[in-house]
Amino acid sequence: LDMQGTVAGVRIVHHEEPILLAGVSEQNLADFVAQYRGINARDRIKVGGEPREGYATVDAISGATITMMVINQTITKTLEQVAASRGLLDGSAVGQAAQDVDAGVPIWQLVWKEQPFRIGVLVVALGVLTLILLFQDFLAQHPRLLLAVRDGYLVFTVIFIGWYTLAQLSVINVLTFVQALMHDFRWETFLIDPMLFILWGFVAITLLLWGRGVYCGWLCPFGALQELINQVARKFKVRQWELPEVVHERLWALKYVILLLLFGVSLQSLESAVRYAEIEPFKTAITLRFQREWSYLFYALALLAISVVNRKFYCKYLCPLGAALAIPARQRLFDWLRRRKECGKPCQICANECEVRAISATGEINANECHYCLDCQVTYWNDSKCPPLAQRRKRREKGVRARELAEEMVLSFRAMDKNEESVGD
Repeated sequence: LDMQGTVAGVRIVHHEEPILLAGVSEQNLADFVAQYRGINARDRIKVGGEPREGYATVDAISGATITMMVINQTITKTLEQVAASRGLLDGSAVGQAAQDVDAGVPIWQLVWKEQPFRIGVLVVALGVLTLILLFQDFLAQHPRLLLAVRDGYLVFTVIFIGWYTLAQLSVINVLTFVQALMHDFRWETFLIDPMLFILWGFVAITLLLWGRGVYCGWLCPFGALQELINQVARKFKVRQWELPEVVHERLWALKYVILLLLFGVSLQSLESAVRYAEIEPFKTAITLRFQREWSYLFYALALLAISVVNRKFYCKYLCPLGAALAIPARQRLFDWLRRRKECGKPCQICANECEVRAISATGEINANECHYCLDCQVTYWNDSKCPPLAQRRKRREKGVRARELAEEMVLSFRAMDKNEESVGD
């Protein structure tokens, strides 16, 4: 600071921000803090948005908004403390952001106050998804309505949850949580990002009630992007390619191996685990919106290209986050997906139609691999596709036809009797 309370320069001495290992360079960080040069301790400082009268605005780094807000609060607090210690300002001249910090307002609360629209939309959307899950039987009996609802929600997940709010969950979130449990757990660490906190809270509940599939099938932006691409490909009659069953079953285990390796690395260094977690294409395709070096871009686009001919290839075989969610999901409390005693014995319709191949030849649904698309439930209620229902329908139709024939015969006999009476008269 100079003697008027104006920032003469800012330098970051040390940081441990994982987001900066995922496409945000140290130069980006240096450029961000350089914007504070010339700001006075009496100014109100605002990160991002349009310039406003009475505020000193600094540009945020795309994909690292929360990190920038934390850095801003750190600089603001330090600025006020140093200026006050030198008698350069009194309490009445403190900027609004700093007033909230000397008042003892936690940074996470300030972040939540900054995002009422995003939080509100997400909470409403999760409420809608809860209703979809609770009334899944009704939707499954109306396939066109279900398709429209599901596709609309997938588009919302990609655009709003993914590209707009950057709320793509990651296996790094899981590893960070485990590290916190093992060392110094503080809720403030996770409350700092409201979108991720709300999503993780919802996922925790749905894991116990429905299993892994709710997040993987409805709320994962990259998973939704793959599924929408595959649907478009099918509309253009692109031939689908499936691995042999023996290979498919072996590849299922690969994502669990990846998860264990990342967990082992994180015990030694979370920073290294973040780098190796680039097996997730989430940062490239969602968080950074494909604005990355060509090698990362090629990897993400290759996985999306595979999804053209194989539905959610990455999710089925490579996703360590999906593996992490499947482990606690084994303790789910209910089985909401309906099955019949004939499923798998001998009927194989659902098993053949399940595009993520989560239904075994014996008819059981593997909840660890199910993405909760509800396609099997559509078949369950379809009396033209489900053999047990089709047989019952045919028996009903035969019964109705038999009654109709009987009624026709009765009417014929009555008509004959009337004709005979007429002749007799």
